[in-house]
Amino acid sequence: MEHLTYQRKVTIMAAIIASMFFSSINQTIVGVALPRIIAKLGGMEYYTWVITIYLLTSTISTILVGKLSDIYGRKYFILSGIVIFMAGAFLAGTSTDIIQLIVYRGIQGTGAGIIMATAFTAIGDLFSPRERGRWSGLMSAIFGMSSILGPGLGGYIVDHFEWHWVFWLFLPLGILAFFMILFLFPKVERQESQSIDYPGSLLLTLTIVPMLLAFSWAGTKYPWSSTMIIGLFAFTLTALVLFIFTERKVKTPVLPLDIFKNSVVTISNVIGFIMNAGMMGALMYMPFYVQGVMGISPTYAGYVTMPMSISMLAMSAYTGRRMTKTGKYKNLALTGMAIMVFGMFLMIIMKNIPVAVLSMIIFGSGLGLGMPVFMLAVQNVVDSKDLGVATASVQLFRNLGGTIGIAVMGTVLSTSIANKMNGLISASAGLNSSGLDSETTKQLTRLMDPQLLLDQSKLSVIQNGLPEQAQPVFAQLLEGLRQALATSLSNVFLTGTIVLVVALVLTFLLKEMPLRTTVHKVSEPRIENQRNLLRIENEYDELTSS
Repeated sequence: MEHLTYQRKVTIMAAIIASMFFSSINQTIVGVALPRIIAKLGGMEYYTWVITIYLLTSTISTILVGKLSDIYGRKYFILSGIVIFMAGAFLAGTSTDIIQLIVYRGIQGTGAGIIMATAFTAIGDLFSPRERGRWSGLMSAIFGMSSILGPGLGGYIVDHFEWHWVFWLFLPLGILAFFMILFLFPKVERQESQSIDYPGSLLLTLTIVPMLLAFSWAGTKYPWSSTMIIGLFAFTLTALVLFIFTERKVKTPVLPLDIFKNSVVTISNVIGFIMNAGMMGALMYMPFYVQGVMGISPTYAGYVTMPMSISMLAMSAYTGRRMTKTGKYKNLALTGMAIMVFGMFLMIIMKNIPVAVLSMIIFGSGLGLGMPVFMLAVQNVVDSKDLGVATASVQLFRNLGGTIGIAVMGTVLSTSIANKMNGLISASAGLNSSGLDSETTKQLTRLMDPQLLLDQSKLSVIQNGLPEQAQPVFAQLLEGLRQALATSLSNVFLTGTIVLVVALVLTFLLKEMPLRTTVHKVSEPRIENQRNLLRIENEYDELTSS
């Protein structure tokens, strides 16, 4: 699509941005509202599954569609992704129990994966990596904008309306995005020499699904050493070996292993994996902290997380402009990762809302600096024929990291809470509950559930139903419950910090390749000429700026 006029490219980008905003706003609006939705539907033990299933299905659809879009073009895949996402959103709003919500969120995730895989790749079809820096910053800004609007809006809806509207509110935007893509996005002819890798697609799916199930169930539903978990990991390893063997034999592999011979691709994907695993502590469990520990309503919880989105938006825009101007990215990645580590560290020691807000601002700034870099670094070094699958590989590793990170963080949280609750139950036996009747004592024992902290209205009902002499016992138990949750969440944030430190160390190994000024990758004899041109452009920029 590089032959299109600049004006035509801008109109296509408008359609892509509309579809991306529709997908991202529907994700961010759910985050803050989800604790209240779970409190209404029940099933606290399945909380992480609502997030995990979304990432699992989006991960699979992302990598499968990546290669297919290289063969058939991006248009019809992004259209199908919007339709599937809208269907999942509508159905999620009709859920009557947690199992239905999980299933429908899985449908949403499938559509989201298709949208993400095709939208980011389409930018690579339209612009050179050097120009892409600016557009990558804009796309990150779209995520930032949705992150600003979504949490506050989601919290407001569950506070003042039925929670179903969290999923239904932006369905008209999905319809608009569909027709914009339909009429503005050009059709690309199929690459006739390419074939579909059905065995590889099946084996890749059979590798991903049991692996994510194992990480999701280990330490919570089943012990790590249980037959179920060991069996799932064994199945994963077997499928992975067969997948690698198959990909070396087929004509058009769903995930060409040759792209990982380039160190930039490998290091970028590993960093993306680790970074997403670590940062899920901030994105998923901060609402838990402000609602459960601090007792903030969902509406105001959205305001606590909003500064992260604002800082991410500002720094993403700066990162995009900087990469377009200089053609370089490594220092931005290093700086961003270091700032993210510091922001996550503040979450470990936070004791009040101002520190929580400060940690969000710092973390968002680092995220805005570092996140756009790795996708662009990968797209810069791969051949155009592999652009879709290379872009999808970045999304794959990020989603895998996020999913496994959620599972590990969930295990850390549940284990910590279980230990703290055992201590709290033992301590509660020594509370002065003499003179209380059996019904009052029974009401007080209902406080031994951290899920109650996410539903302030239910807590008020319990408190108001207690006699005056039981109020001190209620206050002591409630404070102990909040302390147990706070300590457990600090352990989650500590785990995230350690993981992000590993990602920071790996970023030093990232090789910096000058960003190309052509859409297609140039041949080796022309690389030196391109570098000379880049040097001249930088010298010209320095002269004009001075």
